[in-house]
Amino acid sequence: MPLVDCIREDVVTASPDERVVEVARMMEDCNVGSVVIERDGCPIGIVTDRDLAVRVCARNVDPESTSVRDVMTCDPFVVERNETLWNVMASAREQGVRRFPVVDDDRRLVGIVTMDDIVGILASEMNCVTDIIQASSPSAR
Repeated sequence: MPLVDCIREDVVTASPDERVVEVARMMEDCNVGSVVIERDGCPIGIVTDRDLAVRVCARNVDPESTSVRDVMTCDPFVVERNETLWNVMASAREQGVRRFPVVDDDRRLVGIVTMDDIVGILASEMNCVTDIIQASSPSAR
């Protein structure tokens, strides 16, 4: 299955100079668990809700005065849009990531894929398989 079927193009992004509190508000307002940090259209980092919990709250860091560059994960795991879903899943498992920006050939941000998105697509595909099996089983005739 091509990855392009899973890409969300509506990525929430911020500058590395943005304050942590503003990025947290973006997450709340957009109902997302991550914000991609970009420079000149290219992803240079990612901040997740877990990053905010561990790197800000747990360390008692002031979110009003701290820029997101100080708490983001630098050089995030990114995937190219022409990759297959299966290869991306294998790489994500190796990297231990649940969210990954998608880039074009010029490394410019074109979307994001999350494990939640992938699970939803796989569940939908499994429902189709279930329907086929049920429709062709002897008890259904």
